[in-house]
Amino acid sequence: MNPKSLSTSMLCRSVRKLACAGVLVYALTLVAAGTAQAQTFQLIHSFATGGAGGTNPVAGLTLDPAGNLYGTTTEGGFGGSGTVFRLSHKGSGWVLNVLHSFTGGSDGGEPNAGLIFDRAGNLYGTTTEGGELNCGGIYPGGCGTVFELQPPPTPCTAEPCPWRETVLHVFIGGNDGAFPVSGDLVFDQAGNLYGTTQAGGLPSGGNFGSGTVFELSPSGSGWTESVLYKFTESSDGGAPDAGVIFDRAGNLYGTTTVGGAPDCAPVPGCGTVFKLSPSGSGWAESVLYSFTAGTDGWSPIAGLVFDQSGKLYGAAAFGGESGGGTVFQLTPSNGSWTLETLHSFTGEFGPHDNLVIDGEGNLYGATPSDSHDAGSVFELMPNGNGGWTYTLLHEFLCDPFCMDGAGPYGRVIFDTNGNLYGTAQYDGPLVDVGRGVTNGVVWEITP
Repeated sequence: MNPKSLSTSMLCRSVRKLACAGVLVYALTLVAAGTAQAQTFQLIHSFATGGAGGTNPVAGLTLDPAGNLYGTTTEGGFGGSGTVFRLSHKGSGWVLNVLHSFTGGSDGGEPNAGLIFDRAGNLYGTTTEGGELNCGGIYPGGCGTVFELQPPPTPCTAEPCPWRETVLHVFIGGNDGAFPVSGDLVFDQAGNLYGTTQAGGLPSGGNFGSGTVFELSPSGSGWTESVLYKFTESSDGGAPDAGVIFDRAGNLYGTTTVGGAPDCAPVPGCGTVFKLSPSGSGWAESVLYSFTAGTDGWSPIAGLVFDQSGKLYGAAAFGGESGGGTVFQLTPSNGSWTLETLHSFTGEFGPHDNLVIDGEGNLYGATPSDSHDAGSVFELMPNGNGGWTYTLLHEFLCDPFCMDGAGPYGRVIFDTNGNLYGTAQYDGPLVDVGRGVTNGVVWEITP
């Protein structure tokens, strides 16, 4: 499978159900890239088509204190609609255990986002589909869910070891939102959950709405949803793909893939960076930056991350000087924010998930398809002269087969030893011995 021929389908999966048609009108060109820094790259798991472990992992991974990796697949599993899995060390290798298989019904289906832990060790995430299958009479596959997975009360002595799923909220496609796509959830100090939906926010009917920011609060034996903001796809933005993050004052920050400056083409607005602040009994939105499709890029599908000084970092999936997306920095000053483009990628498109920042202020991320054929893993390091140095840590190549995998859409993570982990949505070894044709991988880069 060659990602160059899959640009459209891969892009549709990343921009998902609503923004795809507008985004695809923008043509991009493949350009050659630099050389890779010496790293040790290895596959630690490949997903077999038709297997119980699922296929096509889009989201990044989550690490527990014991060094186990947790993630989701969008397809496959016993229920056919994706899985939640754990990878645990066993000897010199890794063993996969499926914690839950989605059916696409009331329990949800097609989880595109990553997972988070609460303090008790329970996992939380979202599914893009499933739940209430009517979905406001607009989409028969369901508008998605928010779920919790609880480990067994006593440790398992054998695999598989399923966890108990509880659906905390079912989106119905009206005022409450629809399609929580890729953004990971986030907890506040009181134990409330926050996230985004790419659509919904208006009553069911002809106009589906342009997405929401929502809160889920524990209430008795259940959870209560509150919609904090409904996007209009005007100057305020629309169709958020990523989740939100908190600052120390309790404000929320995020990105939208469309909306913003009204004269920006090729989509209805090129996206925004926004802030939500508690205001009386509600939340007030302010737009920190509207993308212009110039050197700043357009359509920030990825979310944001703060550094220790309060600067924000993120990525635009398209545009920039080299056409393949950008990494940007937003610096606050006297109530306003100034954007600086740190790097412009060549090729098809840039990062689709949040960057990671280490203690030295270096940035790490992945591009799902660029001048390196099937994507790349990279580092950006401040060079001390006001600029940033780009280092290619690994390139996913298809020559002609994508043996390392293809399409690393999710975020990357570090363990305590400085090893880097992530997923690639497609391909891998042609045949995983004993399990069949592969479709997606989990990888590790050791410095």
